Amino acid sequence: MQKRRPHWDRLAALLAQSDHGGLRRLTRAQLQELALLYRQVAADLSTLRQDPTAHVHIGRVNQLLARAHHVIYSQRKTSPATLYRFLRDEYPLIFQRQLPFVLASLLVSVAWGLLGAVLTSARPEFMRHFVGPAMIATMERHEMWTRSVVSMAPMASSHILTNNLTVSFVTFAGGITFGLGTFFYLYVNGMMLGVIGAACHQYGMSLALWSFVAPHGALELPSILIAGGAGFRLGYAMLFPGPLRWRESVAQGGMEATRLVSGIIPLLVIAGCLEGFFSPSHAPVWLKFTVGALLFTLLLVWLFRPVKPAARA
Repeated sequence: MQKRRPHWDRLAALLAQSDHGGLRRLTRAQLQELALLYRQVAADLSTLRQDPTAHVHIGRVNQLLARAHHVIYSQRKTSPATLYRFLRDEYPLIFQRQLPFVLASLLVSVAWGLLGAVLTSARPEFMRHFVGPAMIATMERHEMWTRSVVSMAPMASSHILTNNLTVSFVTFAGGITFGLGTFFYLYVNGMMLGVIGAACHQYGMSLALWSFVAPHGALELPSILIAGGAGFRLGYAMLFPGPLRWRESVAQGGMEATRLVSGIIPLLVIAGCLEGFFSPSHAPVWLKFTVGALLFTLLLVWLFRPVKPAARA
C-alpha cells in the first residue's frame, strides 16, 4: 500500500490538471505517464479485490480508474480519414476472420430460398403464404409492383434505406437469442426471395425481377448475409464459451459481431439509393445487370483482398 499509493496520487493529479484545461494541458511525457498509470492502477484494483481487508481502498481506486477511462477514451474522435482507414485496412481482416459465420448465414438463406422456390413451383398457391393479394394481382397483369417507386423516388429511397437497416440489424440482434432469432430472419428473407423468384418465373417476369434486383441486390443481399453472420457469431459465443467464462465469451463475441456488422452500413446506404432511384428506372436491362456485376465484383475484391501486415498487426 505504501508503494502504490503515490502512483494513485500522481494519477489523480494528472486527471485534475486535465480537468482544468483538457488533454492539451498535458505534455507528451505526461500523456504517456497517464496511459501507463491507468494500466498500472487497473492492475492494482484487480489485486485489491482479492484482498478482503482492502475494501476501504477499492472505492477510491475504482472511481479513479473510471475518471481516467473517461478522459482517455472520450478524446477519441472519429474523422472521415479514420473511417476510411477502418474500411480499407481493418474491415477486410474482420470479415475474413468471421467468414465461417457468414458462410453459415449464406447456407441457411440459400437452403430456405431453394425450398421456397421448389414449393412454389410445385404448388403455386403456396406463394399466398408470403405474397400479398396486391402483389399477386400485379404479377397477373404482368406488371412490376415497383413502378410506384419511380414517381416518389426520394421518399422511397429514404424508406427503403430505413427498412434495409432495420432488417439487417434485427437479423444481427437476433443472435442474442442464442442465434435462433438470426436463423428465423434468414429463413424469412431466404424463403421470401425463393417464393417471389419462382412466382415471377411462372408469370414470365423473371427478367423484369432480376434486372430490378441486380443493381441494389449486389450490395443489399451480401449485407444481410453479413448481418446474419454477425448474429451467428454472437449466438456461438453464448452457446460455446470455451475456456472463457460465459460473460467474457459473450462480451468478446458481441464486440467482434458489432465490428463485423458495422461495415455494412455504407453498403446499405448505397443499396438504398440504387433501389430508390436506379433499380426501378427505365434504364436498359443490360446496364442494370452490368452495374450489379460491377458492384458485386468490387465488393468481393474489397472483402477478400490480402491485408497488409501493418493492418493485421
